[in-house]
Amino acid sequence: MSSPPGVAAPARCVPCLKLFADTLFVDDGSRHGDEVVTAMLRLEFDYGGRRVRSSAPGYAGRDRDAELQACRVLEGLGAIELAHLDDCAVSPGAGVDYVVAVDGDVHALCAFGAHSVPQLRAMGWRIELAPDYPWEIVAADAPLYTSALPDPERPDWFGLELGIEIDGHRIDLLPALLELLDTAGDLTSLTRSSRRCVAVRVDERRWLPVPPARLRLLAKVLCELYREGTRVRAPAIRAPLIAELCATLHDGARPLRWVGDTKIREQAYAMAMGPRRTAGIVAPERLCADLRPYQRDGVAWLQHLREHGAGGILADDMGLGKTLQTIAHVLIEKEQGRLDRPAMIVTLTSLIGNWQRELTRFAPSLKVGVHHGPDRHEQVPQLGTFDVIITTYPMVTRDRDELAKRPLHMVVLDEAHAVKNHDALAAEAVRALDARHRICLSGTPIENHLGELWSLVDFVNPGLLGEREEFTLQFRQPIEERGDKVRLDALRERVRPFILRRTKDAVAPELPAKTLLVNAIELSGAQRELYESIRVAAHADVRQHIKSRGLAGSTIAILDALLKLRQVCCDPRLVSVEAARDIGTSAKLETLLEMMTAQLADGRRILLFSQFARMLGLISESLLARGVRHVMLTGNTPDRQKPIDAFQQGRADIFLISLKAGGAGLNLTGADTVIHYDPWWNPAAQAQATDRAHRIGQTKPVFVHDLIVAGSVEERMLGLQRHKRKLADAILDNGQAAAGSLTERDVDDLLAPLA
Repeated sequence: MSSPPGVAAPARCVPCLKLFADTLFVDDGSRHGDEVVTAMLRLEFDYGGRRVRSSAPGYAGRDRDAELQACRVLEGLGAIELAHLDDCAVSPGAGVDYVVAVDGDVHALCAFGAHSVPQLRAMGWRIELAPDYPWEIVAADAPLYTSALPDPERPDWFGLELGIEIDGHRIDLLPALLELLDTAGDLTSLTRSSRRCVAVRVDERRWLPVPPARLRLLAKVLCELYREGTRVRAPAIRAPLIAELCATLHDGARPLRWVGDTKIREQAYAMAMGPRRTAGIVAPERLCADLRPYQRDGVAWLQHLREHGAGGILADDMGLGKTLQTIAHVLIEKEQGRLDRPAMIVTLTSLIGNWQRELTRFAPSLKVGVHHGPDRHEQVPQLGTFDVIITTYPMVTRDRDELAKRPLHMVVLDEAHAVKNHDALAAEAVRALDARHRICLSGTPIENHLGELWSLVDFVNPGLLGEREEFTLQFRQPIEERGDKVRLDALRERVRPFILRRTKDAVAPELPAKTLLVNAIELSGAQRELYESIRVAAHADVRQHIKSRGLAGSTIAILDALLKLRQVCCDPRLVSVEAARDIGTSAKLETLLEMMTAQLADGRRILLFSQFARMLGLISESLLARGVRHVMLTGNTPDRQKPIDAFQQGRADIFLISLKAGGAGLNLTGADTVIHYDPWWNPAAQAQATDRAHRIGQTKPVFVHDLIVAGSVEERMLGLQRHKRKLADAILDNGQAAAGSLTERDVDDLLAPLA
């Protein structure tokens, strides 16, 4: 309503708030109360230049409704009226009307400055901070910055900075962030959703408010880096974390600048994003093969890693063409002029011929040499003239000093799980090779435990997973012993850019079906009695060993007991005990021979795998007695290619293979039936053997039979196999197997009586 003529309009009420620090005395009922330094508020109202305290007596012309509304707004933003704090007091004459945080919590104080003060200013309030106010919030337009620079002490590492620019000066916030995380104790409590912000100290009086959700993401990244006091650094291979850090900080609310080495930033984003789409990628001109789309992707991935100075593990399912993808990768390096040093293929002794044939078939333009055999030293001076050198793990071990002097463009470890034991001589020897680029080929990078993954990753990208002891504390123990999903996710994310894993189901849907069948066999008569007698004696012996030496010291006794029981299941003739000599029958062998007779009558062609070469000999004798054509491959076979050719060309319909000699590196698509005569601990080894038949080139459905004795150690091993698959599946998305060591309960279960 307008004022009458000649009467001045009442002055508008403008709230004025002053923030300052003072001591709050809290009476706790004792003689000595607590003293808390916290934020105090003095509320005044400006009426046309005349200021009145909110608590002052009224005078004519005051707008009490507006003042009360202002008080309600202030209290709604978290301020507490001092008059309502019966057990608190301030220094006389301090001029305090409101208190922000009775407990002096710095995060609550900064939240008031970061959120409440801007709202009050937007409503027209006048806000004043005392010159020495210690909880000032940095300006909203002050930009954050990130920087990564090569470490002067280790050029293959980078040092990291994360800070804020104020008045042209950069202030590194990492020391304050690290101190905050170290002293927080419980990060979950610090970053609870009810907290509006977490305060990070900038200097003596200024703070940066960080939303709790963003701090959790920052903590996740920072915990993955190495710290030395207030310095944060990491090996260059960890550059993808920079991309994650920048994504965490870049929320649009505050500018973010990069002030570091642009090459490190480009590598970070390139490795985090992976290779670009491969539709336009051209296969090498001289490759004598057509690459499938997923194989083109694989070659692009290998090229991407090489371009950014990283190594990787090509972990495709068996039979998807890891060898062909590798050859194409080497050929690109040759055609583009980068293969100025040889590429070295390190493989199993049994696979030298396979690599020679594949290189001749797919890349005849490459000059290939073989470093193997008693005369290998004579051609050492010529090794540098080859495009590709094929050698074996034993040769690299024996000639370690000599080969370590040879500069290589790349080294490829075929069947890389052969060096899963980091302390093995072969693992030490391949790490000593001087190569710009390192690749592992393995369909089973995790077979038994995460330490095997660490060994392979540490070869291709040293430092990516830290030192072994650190990896055990950070990942193995939490994941394997406690099932820690947070650490599992962190490990998966760390290795994701450097492991490429494709399954047949995903990339080769044209492959015919694979049917898995378990054939349970009952023991009876003398064979059953032999099993039980050995089991009872072995279980008692193992219990005694565990009691006197502990579980870790009883490994040999446990393995010996399990071996004897497995042998009884296969055939009593394998067991070197007196009671087994008079048992002339084997329930499993009889079942096998009946099965093979029926399978052959249906026109099927069979691969049979066993751990025991002696068992293969007994099966061979039985087949010979029945006039069945077959061939056999064991570690003692002098010419591996001869039985392979005989089977593939149809001169034999049954191929007996020892799992160790033929579980990898063979292409036997002429078979459509796989029989595992005896199960093994490691399901990955059996899966590899199965994939000798179920691979690219197979046109018929494949049937896989596991022969197991019902209720025996064999059936119980299948349960352990299923358990061992879970961890690698989690790391690789579709891996093969992983587990920790046997527990005492596992041992008792394996040695339990027949059902």
